[in-house]
Amino acid sequence: MPRRILQGTVVSDVNDKTVVVRVERRFPHPLYKKTVRRSKKYQAHDETNTLKVGDKVSIEECAPISKNKRWSVVKSA
Repeated sequence: MPRRILQGTVVSDVNDKTVVVRVERRFPHPLYKKTVRRSKKYQAHDETNTLKVGDKVSIEECAPISKNKRWSVVKSA
Protein backbone atom coordinates (compact mmCIF):
# COMPACT_ATOMS: atom_id res chain seq x y z
CA MET A 1 0.00 0.00 0.00
CA PRO A 2 1.51 3.37 -0.99
CA ARG A 3 2.29 5.92 1.69
CA ARG A 4 0.54 9.26 1.47
CA ILE A 5 2.66 12.40 1.22
CA LEU A 6 1.20 15.76 2.27
CA GLN A 7 2.58 19.31 2.15
CA GLY A 8 2.06 21.76 4.97
CA THR A 9 3.45 24.41 7.28
CA VAL A 10 5.04 23.92 10.69
CA VAL A 11 2.89 25.63 13.34
CA SER A 12 4.64 24.33 16.49
CA ASP A 13 8.12 23.03 17.29
CA VAL A 14 7.97 23.02 21.10
CA ASN A 15 8.09 19.24 21.62
CA ASP A 16 11.31 17.23 21.36
CA LYS A 17 11.74 15.58 17.92
CA THR A 18 8.13 16.46 17.04
CA VAL A 19 6.61 19.20 14.92
CA VAL A 20 2.96 20.05 14.38
CA VAL A 21 2.19 20.54 10.68
CA ARG A 22 -0.96 22.24 9.37
CA VAL A 23 -2.09 20.78 6.04
CA GLU A 24 -4.63 22.79 4.07
CA ARG A 25 -6.92 21.34 1.44
CA ARG A 26 -9.14 23.21 -0.99
CA PHE A 27 -12.27 21.89 -2.61
CA PRO A 28 -15.39 23.31 -4.25
CA HIS A 29 -18.50 23.45 -2.07
CA PRO A 30 -20.91 20.79 -3.36
CA LEU A 31 -23.87 23.17 -3.65
CA TYR A 32 -22.48 26.69 -3.94
CA LYS A 33 -19.32 25.85 -5.96
CA LYS A 34 -17.25 28.32 -3.95
CA THR A 35 -13.74 27.16 -3.08
CA VAL A 36 -13.60 26.16 0.58
CA ARG A 37 -10.38 25.89 2.62
CA ARG A 38 -10.12 23.33 5.40
CA SER A 39 -7.05 22.53 7.44
CA LYS A 40 -5.96 19.72 9.72
CA LYS A 41 -2.99 19.41 12.07
CA TYR A 42 -0.68 16.41 12.09
CA GLN A 43 2.10 15.59 14.55
CA ALA A 44 5.19 14.52 12.62
CA HIS A 45 8.56 13.09 13.65
CA ASP A 46 11.54 15.45 13.18
CA GLU A 47 14.63 13.41 14.07
CA THR A 48 17.11 16.28 13.85
CA ASN A 49 15.05 18.95 15.66
CA THR A 50 16.01 21.52 12.99
CA LEU A 51 12.57 22.66 11.78
CA LYS A 52 11.13 25.97 12.97
CA VAL A 53 7.67 27.55 12.89
CA GLY A 54 6.76 28.71 9.38
CA ASP A 55 8.86 26.14 7.49
CA LYS A 56 7.21 24.42 4.52
CA VAL A 57 7.55 20.64 4.81
CA SER A 58 6.44 17.38 3.25
CA ILE A 59 5.28 14.64 5.60
CA GLU A 60 4.87 10.94 4.90
CA GLU A 61 2.77 8.26 6.57
CA CYS A 62 4.74 5.81 8.68
CA ALA A 63 4.29 3.17 11.36
CA PRO A 64 3.10 4.58 14.71
CA ILE A 65 5.95 6.24 16.60
CA SER A 66 3.92 7.30 19.65
CA LYS A 67 0.30 7.76 20.69
CA ASN A 68 -0.31 10.61 18.22
CA LYS A 69 2.61 10.45 15.78
CA ARG A 70 1.94 8.50 12.56
CA TRP A 71 3.79 10.85 10.20
CA SER A 72 7.44 11.65 9.61
CA VAL A 73 9.06 14.65 7.91
CA VAL A 74 10.41 13.73 4.47
CA LYS A 75 11.92 17.05 3.42
CA SER A 76 11.63 20.74 4.09
CA ALA A 77 11.05 22.98 1.10
